[in-house]
Amino acid sequence: MTTDGQDALGESGGSDEGLFSRLGERFMDRAEALLGDEIDARLARVPKHVNEAGVDPFGFDPRAARYALVSTAFLYRYYFRVQTSGIETLPRGRALFIANHSGQIPLDGAMLGTALMVDAEPPRFARSMVERWSAELPFVSVLFPRLGQVVGTPENARRLLENEEVIVVFPEGSRGISKTFDQRYQLVDFGLGFMRLALETRTPIVPVSIVGAEEQYPSLANVRPLAKLLGMPAFPIVPQAFVGMMLPLPVRYRIQFGEPLYFEGDPDDDDAVIEQKVWVVKQTIQSMLHRNLKERKSIFF
Repeated sequence: MTTDGQDALGESGGSDEGLFSRLGERFMDRAEALLGDEIDARLARVPKHVNEAGVDPFGFDPRAARYALVSTAFLYRYYFRVQTSGIETLPRGRALFIANHSGQIPLDGAMLGTALMVDAEPPRFARSMVERWSAELPFVSVLFPRLGQVVGTPENARRLLENEEVIVVFPEGSRGISKTFDQRYQLVDFGLGFMRLALETRTPIVPVSIVGAEEQYPSLANVRPLAKLLGMPAFPIVPQAFVGMMLPLPVRYRIQFGEPLYFEGDPDDDDAVIEQKVWVVKQTIQSMLHRNLKERKSIFF
């Protein structure tokens, strides 16, 4: 038996946990109603290499990915209102999508992957190369593989490309996602691994410019000692934290896919030789960013 006060609390959602739970359910119900059938149809067209348990050798589960895609597609269409360009130029078969990285949490990766599923023809299910430390995080270490994310080792990437899959790589790594607001849209050094992989597997590189993510969680400062203490790549101070609203700002994403780049050479060349090829990719993306920033009128429209 409960008191009237307890009933009121339970029914009216006096607890934050109950409120957030109901909001989450309403979000998923709305997303399912609007986009569920479309995601089912597009996922059905994507080749899968699953075993009798319904997962692939990396742990990818199309059933789990389906629910994630419904959610990200809702954000893609109705929250960030993503605009894409150049998506009609994507090469067939395997490809490496190389993009700038930002935003404190990898929503930019989610929006890029969603663009390839809902706006590309044919739909492509992108596999992202994630940092090794993600495999050590509770919950994340299980969730990421289920959603198709793979720890970024050369062996893993090589196997995926041999299966004619597409891979998203953010060569800035955690340094890119952790940039403070004064460093927005300034690319930091790229790693070289993606270029060696492209040369070894003769895979085209698609440069990608993502505008909007820098403003979703503008970082005022990075508290490095606290990040080191907690074992995190960064501990950003974002304005949302001061007002108790941790949703990303409803910025408008603009994703531009550049013309595919083809490189030739020995994947075992000295770093100096590989760096010259990586410089071409980096400068291409930086030029795309400058052009798109110049053309946009507002971060929200």
